[in-house]
Amino acid sequence: MVFLLKKIQPAKKPPCFTGSFPASLLSELFEETARWVGKTKELHTPCGVCKSLESFSCQRPLVCSWGELWAVGGIPGERDHAALLEPPGQSPPRGPAGNRRLHCLRSWAGEAAGVWSCVTSPACCLLPGARSPSMATQMFEGRGHAAVYQKYRFAPGKELQQTILSYLREKKAIPAQLAVDVGCGSGQGTHFLGEHFKKVVGTDISEAQIQEARATPCMPNISYLVCPAEELPFPEGSVDVLTSFTAAHWFHLERFAREARRVLRPGGCVAISTYTLDMSLRHGQCSQQLTRVFRECWDEILKYSNDKIKYVLDDYKEIFEALPFPDKKRITDIHDPIPMTVEGVVGYMESTSSYQTFKKKDPTAATSLLQETEKRMLETMGVSSRETPLEFLVRHVCVLGCKES
Repeated sequence: MVFLLKKIQPAKKPPCFTGSFPASLLSELFEETARWVGKTKELHTPCGVCKSLESFSCQRPLVCSWGELWAVGGIPGERDHAALLEPPGQSPPRGPAGNRRLHCLRSWAGEAAGVWSCVTSPACCLLPGARSPSMATQMFEGRGHAAVYQKYRFAPGKELQQTILSYLREKKAIPAQLAVDVGCGSGQGTHFLGEHFKKVVGTDISEAQIQEARATPCMPNISYLVCPAEELPFPEGSVDVLTSFTAAHWFHLERFAREARRVLRPGGCVAISTYTLDMSLRHGQCSQQLTRVFRECWDEILKYSNDKIKYVLDDYKEIFEALPFPDKKRITDIHDPIPMTVEGVVGYMESTSSYQTFKKKDPTAATSLLQETEKRMLETMGVSSRETPLEFLVRHVCVLGCKES
């Protein structure tokens, strides 16, 4: 597969734009391949994901930098490397991790510094429904799903945060330079890390999730990359702390464990957590009845769960065992009350992969289930507003480990 960048002129001159470019540009780009390909520059070694594809047909992001749009397109039939067309007399930055692959393209114009766009990670190479068997399971790809996820997923609770920070202090892993949040989704856990580390990078295999994360206001020390959890674009021994919040069960465990060992510095730490499925609700005197209404809906949604949920059901025991560090522990009784509203609880259920699978199979029944559940919750609470506050009680499991010095 060959990725090419072609400069085109926009109708306007916005400082920054990210979106999809018209399909009509693809044919023009393809027609000019012969003329442009001589100017390409190989930027990474062959990638197994690219090689596994039999064809390529999709749209790619645009990056607009002070009036210059760079359309990223694919060339069918060429799958053994990725390349980048560079403007005359200018050279793009090399990708991290020793030129393994280009994960980010920085705008050519110096005055537009800070505009980044992921263009050639293996995650971007994947066609809808296609993935390497050694990569993470992809369940959060659609833009609509990513938007719901960003709106309704909650940040790590205070007890979980303190559990992680206490462990890192015990191991003298903080203060530190670099924390990497793997499977960051739209950045809920990444924001927490931004308060405690000089530099934080959130990574996710879903381009849609990363777009949502980048669109959300955050601290200036936080950035995001699209890449698989099993192929992190960081040099060996360069990461101080590696985290994953409610995501590790989607990874290819063996490959992720090896990659964690590779990128962590000696004495570096991992903190891998998830909330479990045994949630409950609390509101005044009707908590028990309210939880029953929630559980009836939740149990119906969980019928559509992916097999990977087994790792959550066993409290991350298998993930704990896969962690390649002798110094490690698993905590299974971290309880956090998450402030929410009725809308937030219903939105959380909508954001789950299980509900999205249900919705694809039977959209009418899935939509009706949430609507009826919201109605029953309001009736149970004796209120009419979706904004009525309540507490969402969750139990966290956290796997902690420290690489030997």
